Amino acid sequence: MRQHTPALDQLVEMSLWLAEPQREYVILGEGNTSAQADETSFWVKASGAKLVESTPQSFVQVCGEPLLALLDGPDLSDEKIKQALAAACVEPGPLRPSVETVLHALLLAYPQVRFVGHTHPTAVNSILCSDNWQELFAARLFPDEIVVCGEEYVLVPYTDPGLPLAKAVHRRVAEYADRTGQPPRTILLQNHGLIAAGQTPAMVQNITAMLDKTARIILGACAAGGVHALSAEDVSRLATRPDEEYRQKGLDER
Repeated sequence: MRQHTPALDQLVEMSLWLAEPQREYVILGEGNTSAQADETSFWVKASGAKLVESTPQSFVQVCGEPLLALLDGPDLSDEKIKQALAAACVEPGPLRPSVETVLHALLLAYPQVRFVGHTHPTAVNSILCSDNWQELFAARLFPDEIVVCGEEYVLVPYTDPGLPLAKAVHRRVAEYADRTGQPPRTILLQNHGLIAAGQTPAMVQNITAMLDKTARIILGACAAGGVHALSAEDVSRLATRPDEEYRQKGLDER
């Protein structure tokens, strides 16, 4: 029987917020979102559904374990991946999980992550589609960027969407988590888009909004003569200041 958890209602609200046209984060069928449903399953946007039209019926409940197993398995054909996604559904139905479902599974496997938003903000993609994308997103520029999005981003070169992309993200996220002791908040995909991961819908929304602002500042700074980044010392100080940690907690809970 299809479950209806409180997380599903929060997921619908988060998806509608991310899809508001004036934000320019997604258009048409772009983007996908997810939320942990229980200890073994999560909700993910159905393939072909539009975030701007999200309802509880726009999401499919899938089991995480069989999807995580795909990350260490062989490369699969498109048909085999389609079958694997269908087999992971909690109950059969007409809706198919998003092609990026495995990517959501690997992030939601971390206890610090309960919600994921994958979007394609116009300003962010303007940089991700440039030759200097890694250089421009490697440094931090202003305090609130660090407080909300983290002191470091995971940057992933272009990879075919679906299972190949999930495997590429998995490798880089695992390396980040091993090094820092926690998963990243912000993942940037070359020529593709943004992934925001957090404990609450507010975290996902805040990361997406702040990263969009960051991209606009980068574009403006480039037009004004060049980007001036904060020093590593300044970034570390801002990331560990007690007042900033307190403010971050308050923002994440709203």
